[in-house]
Amino acid sequence: MAEGTRTAHDAASAVGCDLEQIVKSLLFVADQNRYFLALVSGPRRASTSKLTSHWQAPVTMAKAKDAERITGFPVGGVPPVGHASPLDIVMDQHLLAHDIVWAAAGTADTLFPISSADLASISRAEVADITE
Repeated sequence: MAEGTRTAHDAASAVGCDLEQIVKSLLFVADQNRYFLALVSGPRRASTSKLTSHWQAPVTMAKAKDAERITGFPVGGVPPVGHASPLDIVMDQHLLAHDIVWAAAGTADTLFPISSADLASISRAEVADITE
């Protein structure tokens, strides 16, 4: 996308979809050393309290400098699959309300469409209520 897709708003504008159809891939760390990815719908915010409850361990957002090291992709372009290191993935249940969602494809200006059910399947994500 020529106009870039670094933010969820930019991505929705670039592909002409609802903001809710954009998948944000957010890196978190549980218990200070267990990295995992949270797939979250564009306008929603990941809830660290819900994630802490889900993982049964303290959870914080990972540092931006760790994103590329852990996933192999830069912030703004982290896809839901194909990471440098195996990651557990949890997917916001609200994404399943949409037949088609759009996720980053490895760079800050690329996206790909996928059915939300296929996204859950190919990423091997656990679907849960993880947002506010």
